[in-house]
Amino acid sequence: MYIILTYDVEIKRVNKVRKHLKKYLTWTQNSVFEGEITEGRLHKCLNEIEKIVNKDEDSVYIYRVNTQKFIKKEVIGKTKSFDDMFL
Repeated sequence: MYIILTYDVEIKRVNKVRKHLKKYLTWTQNSVFEGEITEGRLHKCLNEIEKIVNKDEDSVYIYRVNTQKFIKKEVIGKTKSFDDMFL
């Protein structure tokens, strides 16, 4: 399945969340990750994220799509891929 994941967390947890998500998905914009992932790897990822975030202060949104071919993605301006910047 294809996932788009966004998060809004306290500044003290941002780096931990971002570093963790980079193990599973592609960092496309600040606080946005996306990519193909199996149900098992997604479950593992989210279990680990739940240990980092504070559910009273933070939020994580997960958008699940069965296949990427049904997503029409438009970008206005420069397409970012933060992963490319650090390779």
